[in-house]
Formats: sequence, structure tokens, C-alpha cells
Amino acid sequence: MNSLTNWDPFRELWSMRSMVDRMFENAIDRQTGGLQPAEWGLALDVTESEDEFVVKASVPGINPDDLEITFTDGTLTIKGETREEKNVEETHYHMRERRFGRFSRSISLPSNLDADKIEASYDAGVLTLHLPKAEEMKPKRIEIKSGSTQRTIEGKLTDIAGKN
Repeated sequence: MNSLTNWDPFRELWSMRSMVDRMFENAIDRQTGGLQPAEWGLALDVTESEDEFVVKASVPGINPDDLEITFTDGTLTIKGETREEKNVEETHYHMRERRFGRFSRSISLPSNLDADKIEASYDAGVLTLHLPKAEEMKPKRIEIKSGSTQRTIEGKLTDIAGKN
């Protein structure tokens, strides 16, 4: 059974860009020997409900006390650092893929969030931020008034009877 798939040139370009990005990242790692801590990005999930935005970030192995979270002028920033293990002189690595170094991620959100009520929690390597919307930002139900109004027509019975 054969199936047809639509060709999406943008998907192809995105895939090629990802490959080139990985190629340059690997070249830089080889030049520095993996010894220089590099700044790396932080993957986020952002959802919105009627009452709040929820931001989730995977930060496994990082102490929550080593994270810095700020919200200023509509920009949420999460910063942190993972430290390299120093006592590995006797060990010979066959593979070393875990990253270490500084990381930072900033995203823009509406500035009229209730910043005083932002809550952060950390569980099993996942940082979860609850950013409640300010009252003026929450959707309001707007009542629709109809343009047609009922009218009452008054008349006298004698007027109707006299015309017949």
C-alpha cells in the first residue's frame, strides 16, 4: 500500500537548520575540548487558561536554590547553572553528553499579570511557574441587548366594532 505525503519545504528547511546548528555546536565543543562551560538554552512549555499562564521547564539535577527567576516588564527570565563534576581524574569516559555551565531563558508574556501572586514549585526535576492574570486581563462576559423592543398597541373596542 502506497501513501502520499505532502511536501513541506519549510519543514525541510527547519530540519536542515537543526542539522547545521548541531554541526556547529559539535565543532565548538571539539575546539574547547568540552572544558569551557558554554551557555545553553532551556526548553519550556507555556500554556494559558482563563485565569493564568503556566510555564514548565525541565531542570533535572539542579538544586532549586541555584535557580533565579525574575518577571520584569512582561519578561519572564529563568537562569541557573549546572556545575561540572571535578573529582573524575581516575575515571576514563567512554561518553560524556551531560551539559554543564550556565543557562538562561527569557520569554515575553503580557505585562499585566499579577506579579505579586506568581508561584513556583519544583518536583522531580520539573520547575512549574503559575503566573495569574490580573483581573482586568481576564475575559469578561458581555451581555448582548436586543434592538427590538416589544410595543403595546392600545385601542378601544368601540372603535373596532364601529368600523364593521
